[in-house]
Amino acid sequence: MALRYLTVLLIVLCCWASLNALVLVTPSKTTYEGVQGGKTTLECKYTLAPEDIGTLDIEWFLVAADSQQADQMIINYNTGVVYQDSGPLKDRVHFTSSDPLNGDGSIDIINLRESDTGAYQCKVKKLPGSQNMKMRLNVYIKPAKTRCFVDGKQEIGSDFALKCDTKEGSAPVTYSWEKISGLEKLPPSTPDASGAVLSVKNASQAFSGTYRCTSRNKVGTDECLLILNVIPPTNTAGIIAGAIIGTLLFLIILGILIFCCCRKQKEKKYEKEIQHEIREDVAPPKSRISTARSYIGSNHSSLGSLSPSNMDGYSKARYNHVPIEEHERPASQNPSFSAPKVAGPNLSRMGAIPVMIPAQNKDGSIV
Repeated sequence: MALRYLTVLLIVLCCWASLNALVLVTPSKTTYEGVQGGKTTLECKYTLAPEDIGTLDIEWFLVAADSQQADQMIINYNTGVVYQDSGPLKDRVHFTSSDPLNGDGSIDIINLRESDTGAYQCKVKKLPGSQNMKMRLNVYIKPAKTRCFVDGKQEIGSDFALKCDTKEGSAPVTYSWEKISGLEKLPPSTPDASGAVLSVKNASQAFSGTYRCTSRNKVGTDECLLILNVIPPTNTAGIIAGAIIGTLLFLIILGILIFCCCRKQKEKKYEKEIQHEIREDVAPPKSRISTARSYIGSNHSSLGSLSPSNMDGYSKARYNHVPIEEHERPASQNPSFSAPKVAGPNLSRMGAIPVMIPAQNKDGSIV
C-alpha cells in the first residue's frame, strides 16, 4: 500500500516539474524609480526547458488599483509580432530586446509621467510552462521653480524670515540654506522641520549678504539665490507727520477749489436772472409846450363859466401878460428888451395861478 502511494507521488512531481520548466529570473529589484520626462527599464527575464515547446507569449499589464477592475494590457509579444494597447502608454513603451525569444522580456518606458506610477505585471507563457511576476514603479518630479524671499522688514533690530518655496517637485522635498557672501556663517535662527524657513531674530547689518537655498528630493535638486540688505530703521514718525501735513494741505486746496466753484456758479446764476428780469420802462417826460397848453386848457373851462358881471374884480392889465414859453412867441413879436421868462411849471411852484385870457372884441367886451 505504501509503495502504491509513493509511485503516485513521484508521477505528480514529475508532471509538476514538466509543467513548470519555464522559470522567471528573479530581478535585481522589485521597486523601480523614475524621473518625469526620463526613462526606466522594467526587468522580466526567463529561462526555458526542452519541455516548453509551445508558442512564446509575453504580456505586460498595468495592474488596476481597484481589485474590482480589470488589469490593462499595455504591450504583448506573440509569434514574433508586437502589439501595443491604445492606453496612456501608447508609443512610450517598447521591448528592451529586439528579439524577446532570447530570454529577455523586459520593457523600456520613455518620457515618463507622474501618472505612470503604479504596479506592473509581466506574464510569460510557453506551453506547457507559464509564469508571472509583479513589480512597482514610482515616477517622481524633480524640484523646479524654486524661489527665495524675505518675509518682514530688513531693518536692524527687527525680526524676519528667509523663506524658500518650490512650485514643482514630488514630496518629500527638503531645503537647506547657506551664506555664500559676506560673513560665511548663517545668522542665529530657528529652522523649521523641512528647512524651508530661516527665522532671524534681532537682525544686525552683519547679516547682509547673498544666501542660497537648495531644494532636493529623491530624484533631483534645485536652488535659488537671495540678496539680503539689512538697513537702519526708517523714521516712521517723520513719515506719519509728512503724511498728515500733506493730507491737510490737500483738504485745504480742495476746500478752496470747491468755494471758488460755488461762488462762480452763484455769479452765473445771478447774471442769468438779471438778463431774464422784466423791467418796466419809465414814461418819457411831457414837453413844456404840452404842459403849458394843459394849464391853459384846464383854466379855459373854469373861465368859460364866468359872466361879464363876474369879471368886475379882474383888471384887464392882469390878463395882458400870459406866461408862455419863449419858443411859442413868434420871432417878430419878441421885444428888444424882455423880462426874464419863467416856465409855466416853475410859476405854478411859485404860487402863480395859471389863467386863460378870454377872447375880446375891438370895444373890449368879452365874447
